[in-house]
Amino acid sequence: MADGEFESALNAAAIKYIDGATGIAGLQRLTAGASQETWAFDAQTGESAIPLILRRSPGGVPESEAKAATQRNEARVIQICFEHGVKAPEVMFSLKPEDGLGVGYVMARIDGETLAPRILRDDTYADARPKLAGQCGEILAPIHAVPREKVDFLEEITPQDHWQNTWEAYEKYFLEWSPSPVFDYAFAWLKERVPARDRVTLVHGDFRNGNLIYGPEGVRAVLDWEIAHIGDPMEDLAWICVNSWRFGNIDRPVGGFGEREQMFEGYERASGIKVDPDRVKYWEIFGSLRWGVTCRGMAFTHLTGHDRSVERPAIGRRSSECEADLMILLGGADAS
Repeated sequence: MADGEFESALNAAAIKYIDGATGIAGLQRLTAGASQETWAFDAQTGESAIPLILRRSPGGVPESEAKAATQRNEARVIQICFEHGVKAPEVMFSLKPEDGLGVGYVMARIDGETLAPRILRDDTYADARPKLAGQCGEILAPIHAVPREKVDFLEEITPQDHWQNTWEAYEKYFLEWSPSPVFDYAFAWLKERVPARDRVTLVHGDFRNGNLIYGPEGVRAVLDWEIAHIGDPMEDLAWICVNSWRFGNIDRPVGGFGEREQMFEGYERASGIKVDPDRVKYWEIFGSLRWGVTCRGMAFTHLTGHDRSVERPAIGRRSSECEADLMILLGGADAS
């Protein structure tokens, strides 16, 4: 679809689905979004404008029906969370086949910053930084409180499933080609300690810097719900603690800006549920391993010619950082 045809189709969709809309203006593609296209635009309604974001599959064509279902589910989850008081954008409408724009959805555009180095270092966010870890806990609590029956269309991924899925990716692509003694030990350590399936909730699945919008007052919204699922809520508290999301501030475990205890206090205050630090530690170790395997996967797609780029092998090299993180985490865990 040519640029003009795309804009014309989006213009027609906005008029169709948004009450009072007369057209769109300011359409521009954003660099955000690794797996989906992200477009910013305004819906014109008389003298006012509604700031919006379009998220859709690349070129409007999903890779498969399964991928299309994931994209549709993402929009449903975001809207359900918005309706239950979660800091998520409001979904204005989802695209239909007759719109000619592919699979995707349009949501409210929330101003703010997503780049972690700016959040961690710019004076604009200096007053907010001491409060961010607690805010993250407070934001996660209502996510985990969304009624299960509202999101029963999502897949449940148990702790054992997570271990097995990550092991199979490592075994298929790396074990014979480029084994890692550190990864091997981490898999064995985690296998012996897989948590029981007890408290099961909605899980964001990728709660970290890059997927949060910040303002000078703190966190404004949670983005990128593509891998939301049903599972152990402690996954979310641990993932933002993985060293890769601290962007050099390694002495601040939560996102490079705060302490785990601050996040736990915010979560407990908002949820009334006590956090088990040892369980979060398990998921932090798993998260470092998961990200290390994912980084190696990036390198694999480049080396095999499936997706050659500068970015893929550059990310692939970061698996060595995860090995170092795992040695530190496991050393402390084994000593405790």
